[in-house]
Parts: sequence; C-alpha cells; structure tokens
Amino acid sequence: MTATTTMLILGASGDLTRRLLLPGIGSLIAGGEDSDLELLQGLKLIGSGRSEHSDDEWRQEVRDAFGDADASGDLADALVGDAEYVVGDPTSKDDFARLLEHVEGDLVVYFALPPSVVVKVAAVLQAIDLPEHTVLALEKPFGDDAEGAAHLNDELAKVVPEDRIHRVDHFLAHRAALAMLAMRFNNRLLERSWSAEDVERVEIVYDEQLGLEGRAGYYDGAGALKDMLQSHLLQVLAVSTAEEPLAFDAEHLRDALATALQATRVWPHGPVFPGTDRPSRRARYTAGEVDGKRLPSYADEDGVDPDRGTETLAEIALEVATPRWAGVPFVLRSGKAIGSPRNEIAAEFRPVRTRPEGQRGSGQPERLVLGFKPPRVEMRFTSGGGDMPFELEPVEVTGALPRSGVTEYGEVLRGILGDDPTLSIRGDVAVRCWEIVQPVLDAWASGDVPLEEYQAGSDGPAGWSAR
Repeated sequence: MTATTTMLILGASGDLTRRLLLPGIGSLIAGGEDSDLELLQGLKLIGSGRSEHSDDEWRQEVRDAFGDADASGDLADALVGDAEYVVGDPTSKDDFARLLEHVEGDLVVYFALPPSVVVKVAAVLQAIDLPEHTVLALEKPFGDDAEGAAHLNDELAKVVPEDRIHRVDHFLAHRAALAMLAMRFNNRLLERSWSAEDVERVEIVYDEQLGLEGRAGYYDGAGALKDMLQSHLLQVLAVSTAEEPLAFDAEHLRDALATALQATRVWPHGPVFPGTDRPSRRARYTAGEVDGKRLPSYADEDGVDPDRGTETLAEIALEVATPRWAGVPFVLRSGKAIGSPRNEIAAEFRPVRTRPEGQRGSGQPERLVLGFKPPRVEMRFTSGGGDMPFELEPVEVTGALPRSGVTEYGEVLRGILGDDPTLSIRGDVAVRCWEIVQPVLDAWASGDVPLEEYQAGSDGPAGWSAR
C-alpha cells in the first residue's frame, strides 16, 4: 500500500465498530510492533452510515475507543484528528461517489453490514472507478447459505481479486487457535499423538454468560448454530485438524484449512450425545439468573419472534474423514446465558491398551485443553505415588498462554492493512462451511430435532453435560 491509506467503514454507527474494530486499531498503537505503527502512519479513518453524525462526534468515538485500548501519543492524536464522518447510503452510486471524494491514497472498504447489503454495495462498486489498490473486508455471516455465499463471492470478485478480499473471522487470531497451530507442529509428543490413533474425542466449546443483550435484530434470525458454529468454531476445527502446511504463509496455510473442511461432515457413525442417536441438539433459555443478573426467557426478549424457534444453545457432532481423524467425533458447542461457561478446545485421549496387574484405580482419561478465556493450556495425565504408591491418580498441569498487547481484531486489521490474508477466510471455505451445517439446518427445519429448554444460569438442559 502507499504511505496514505483510507479505511472507509460502512455501517460505522453500529456496535461492532465501537466495541471491536476501533479498539483493535487502538491495540495496534498501544501494544503493536514497530511495523504495526508504520502501517498506521498516514491512515485516515472515515466512518459512514445513513444516520446523521458529525465529524466531531465520530472523532470522539475514535478517541474513546483508543482510550479503552490505552492508545495515546502523537499517532493516536493524528488518527483522531484526521478522522471524518460522511453520511451516505452505500447502495447509492451517487452517494458512494461522494464518499470517494474524501478518500486519500489506497482504500480499504470495511463492510460492517449484513451480507444482503454487501451484495448491493458490491454491485455499486463494480460501476465506480476505485483507487488502484482497493481492499475489501467484510464481517460474517458470509451469505445466508452456500448459494448466497457463492453469489457474494462472485460479486466481490468483480471488484477486486480474491487475495484482496478479507473475510474476517477473529477466532483465527485467538491465542488458543494460534497456540494450537504452534503446538501441533512443534512438539514431538503432541505431533505424534495428535490423531485418531490416540485421540478419542475433541470438543470445541464457546459458551457465554451473556443473554441477548439487545441483539434480537440479528440474533433471532441466526441463532447459535449460524452465529458461532457455522463460522467461528468450524475455523477452529480446521486449525485443529489440518495437515502440516508446507509453509506458514497465506497460500499454504489456507490450502491446508480448506482441505480439512472439505473432509468434514456431519457425524455418520451412531450416537454421540446421551439419550439420542441424532448428531445435533438445540435448546433455548428460559428465565433465570446469570452472574447476579436476572434474565427473562429468550422468547420474551424484546424483538424476538418465539414462533421462529431460534436456539440459544447448539451442539453438533462432526467427523473429519481423513486418514488422521476418521472415526473421532468433533463436538462443536456454543450457548448463551450459561452459568459456568466453557471456552476451550478440549481433546480427550484414549486409555492405554493394557495396565499391569496390581495397580489400583482406573485413573481418568488424559486430556489436553487450550482455553480461549483466559488464554491457557491445561494437561491432565495419569500418575501415582501418593499415599498408596500403586494407586492411579490424575495430575493436572496448567499454564498461561502468551498474551499479546494486540487484540484479536487488531491481529485481523494488521493483515488487512498489511496485505496479508493469512488469517482471512477464503471464498471457497466460506461456501464449504455452509455446506457442512446444511444437513443439520434441514433436520431442525423439518422438526426432526426437538427444541429443548434450559434455565438461564444453568449449564444447559438436564443430561446434556453427560457423555
């Protein structure tokens, strides 16, 4: 990119911009490397939306977000001072042409917009002369199904080539996901045991205590499966199962992730969840208390249509049908209003084939956990030698994963501004993720899988936690 780059944020008045995008830029200032500061030199932040907003109001939002990220100094002041807000409808060719009058240097168009609107904007961009180096960045969902994702890909490809399209999934920048890549291929013990030969089951879980939090406009049309499993957790599954790439660069790593997802399918081998032979289950929360906060039933939340049957907790079982992983169930789970939320990649290892006579107790399965919140690694293995020297006992070792001063969104923005798509979702992968979950969505739509209930503040419906 040139010395001057304009980031045009469409939908800048939304929650995502205030809560994640702008603080991500701030984290690059506060905790980034010298190379990050160079990327931000000459950056111009233009916010745009249909709602009225002044330059001063936008600059204050940028300033507040930087303050939340502890970003200060001359660079932060310069970014705030150069920031502008332009009111406009991005689906209008005339309005977008007017937006371009404020652009300096290279252009990053950041779509903080629904996919249906992104398609319309892409059609407008095809008819406009854009700066020679234009990059497009967009948030999930990437379409509403496989056909929609493919159509979105086609429209974006008419604007810029694939290597300048960044489909943002910040879970790829989580410490746990990055640690999984590093640990798998750089530790002899794990590299040799990380396969169906030794691993019995893997769970990728991201629960949260939060309820709807005023997001009915989006969430009630999506639900837990589309919001979390179809996108974020499938990417973590790909990181956990991909074969070692020839090099850790954008081309080879994304090829490896795509290959893993091409081999992924809904679990075909019989029961995984207790009490049912179906490979998925779903539920939604009823009234209850979570972390001292009283939540109404999801069906009674403002903006919710109870007849939609939107789930707030989803679990699906998948198989990665490769020589390394065939026969191992990968369980993806995410839920809202969970009292004791798990946020982790957890692998349970198979028991040893035999044990010497004379040992007491069966021990517990060896287990490796990489945690999202807080970033951590845990290992449980079987040992002994306590009061009864031949009594088997579990031993747990826990350590913190290295922390970064740059947020997950900061990592993503580093790639966008630095022309590095390594942590961006490729177009074919966006389509494939919809294809993987479509059988589950079809089963739910036909009523084959009941919508269960759980009290807010619990860990889900009775019996769900047991294997």
